[in-house]
Amino acid sequence: MTDQAVDTDGVRLSDDPAEERRFLGRTRELKELRADIERAGLDTLSGRKAPRARVLLIAGRPGSGRTALAEELAARVADDYPDGVLRARLSEPDGTRVPVERLARGLLTELDHSAPPGADEDDLTEALRTALAGRRVLLLLDDAADAEQVDALLPDTPDCLAVAVAEGPLTGIADVRPCTLGGLDTKSAVELLSRCTGSVRITVDPRAAEQLVELCQAHPAALTLAGGWLAARPQAAVADLAKHVHAESDEGGALGRVFRLVYASLPAAAARMLRLLSLAPAGLVDPHTASALAGCSVGGARTTLDDFVALGLLRVVDSPLPAYEVPGCLHDPLRRLARKHDRPAELQLARARMLERTVRLLQSCRAVTETDNPQAREKLLGTPRDLRFPHPRAAADWLRARRPALLASARLAVADGELDTLARRLMSQLVRAMVAHFGTRAAAPDLYGVHRLVLDVAERRELPREKAAALLNLADLDARTGRTAEALVRYRAALDAGREANDPYATGRAMESVGGAHLELGDYDRAADWFGRALAQRLARDERDDAARIYGRIATAHTYAGRYGEAVRSWRAALAGHRRSGDVAAHARALSELARVQEYAGRPEESLRTCQEAVEWARRAEDVRLQAALHLRLADTLDRLGDPTAAGLQRSTAERMLREETADACEIRSPLSED
Repeated sequence: MTDQAVDTDGVRLSDDPAEERRFLGRTRELKELRADIERAGLDTLSGRKAPRARVLLIAGRPGSGRTALAEELAARVADDYPDGVLRARLSEPDGTRVPVERLARGLLTELDHSAPPGADEDDLTEALRTALAGRRVLLLLDDAADAEQVDALLPDTPDCLAVAVAEGPLTGIADVRPCTLGGLDTKSAVELLSRCTGSVRITVDPRAAEQLVELCQAHPAALTLAGGWLAARPQAAVADLAKHVHAESDEGGALGRVFRLVYASLPAAAARMLRLLSLAPAGLVDPHTASALAGCSVGGARTTLDDFVALGLLRVVDSPLPAYEVPGCLHDPLRRLARKHDRPAELQLARARMLERTVRLLQSCRAVTETDNPQAREKLLGTPRDLRFPHPRAAADWLRARRPALLASARLAVADGELDTLARRLMSQLVRAMVAHFGTRAAAPDLYGVHRLVLDVAERRELPREKAAALLNLADLDARTGRTAEALVRYRAALDAGREANDPYATGRAMESVGGAHLELGDYDRAADWFGRALAQRLARDERDDAARIYGRIATAHTYAGRYGEAVRSWRAALAGHRRSGDVAAHARALSELARVQEYAGRPEESLRTCQEAVEWARRAEDVRLQAALHLRLADTLDRLGDPTAAGLQRSTAERMLREETADACEIRSPLSED
């Protein structure tokens, strides 16, 4: 139903879409909230301009319809906020406070504003305030844990409005306007029951319906569960349900009474699955998650999940794939039931099955992009049919839709601490799948968080090799986003971890990266020194290809420092290495750079000869763009040597090559665009 009054999004209670969308009750609360928006604030009354967005608070118990009321208010005033409605959930379903850093990054993403991976809370909240400056935005902050969370996200503009949803007051935020929710009015509560059960049973016994509303304290979530119970039993009278509810103990209030009644009516297998859904990451469930937790088939899991939706125990999530959410008000009751009825070992086994299923889905998600690899294709064909994706687009859609649950799964697995081996496998496959489908740059913020989790596990388990790998990955992301000083610190820490693990790859990689960071920071002497250390290790291990590449990096450091003679010697050493390995493309690029250094050193004739040789190697490498760039460089050199005619010919050649390459590229792309 999408009835906003009872916060049961996704559960259909009516076959009439217009009826389903119509908001129930809360007329007084909506009127007060709208009046609060218009009312002058304390700053205005004192003659000062309001410095920040106004905050309205909707307070109530989980399941009271507080989120639904906030959404209805947002829908009614949306026209006054032309820059849109931004939504953020400030608590996990189990009540865990969501870090402000993650909230701010999510809101920036909604605004299509990027923030560097690894940026801290202060940087992100400042970026958010900057992005909202000059806009009229309505900010809907659901499930606020405390005032500090809300305060950190508030825009510094009075033209914005923040609607916060919380269980209690937000002490500490100036001029907040609270609206506290109780139960629905009797008429709306009875109508809610009617939507669930149909009107006939309500009409024939209106007194029983009113008695049931009273027993449920007009609590929307309790009424939704009661309606689901009746809908599943067409022959039962409303009075029968009222008797059952009255017979239940008062523990847990009205919602607890009805929930126990609905739970007791479930078959044993369904009841067990429902309890285990309390383990679902971020309260998000799909048929695979439920199947793995309960140890049943995917088809059977989906049927049971749909039954739960009909009973009001789950909500359907708006997603292109089957997806469900455990209502926040049911999370604690389900968790208590799981602790009562399932042994700790059984719960841990269910978690392990869920993580293992997620790992295999991620492996399949990545493998479908590698069908040109015979080994990957063979492995994919050996995967059970339920775990396969028909094509890369389907895999990408699944990865995008499940992203919040996958990231939450990684966080929970690391926090659990008992399944670190599975957690490491999960994070490894998650990184690979994201890179395969979205690319490193697009996935960088998520990758940064995952690598930090890997680092947590490596430090907890004292795994220096994994620690070195995580530090290198984090440092690479820092370096790509201009956080070079932070990257340098992490590269040095990775070097220490690599040495502790006696891992030559990590050690060599870290030394080279330390040199690269110093190069970026303009410390060319230290850069050349660290590149030299990395080179010595590569030569000692007879890794000639890598040694040739590092000779080039040393040459670059010397070039920036103005030591052209040393740069020339290093480029010649790099050329010798590329020649021995037969890397034609690398040889052409090295010659190109050598010619540049010779030009800087004031030796244009040598540069001319080297550049001509580089053109020939670029031709062998079939690198048209490099050839064109070299022809342009030849033209510049010939101009300086006083031969404008030859220079003009070189420029004409470069222009012709670039035109032909562009035409060839268009010819290759056109059949695809027609498809």
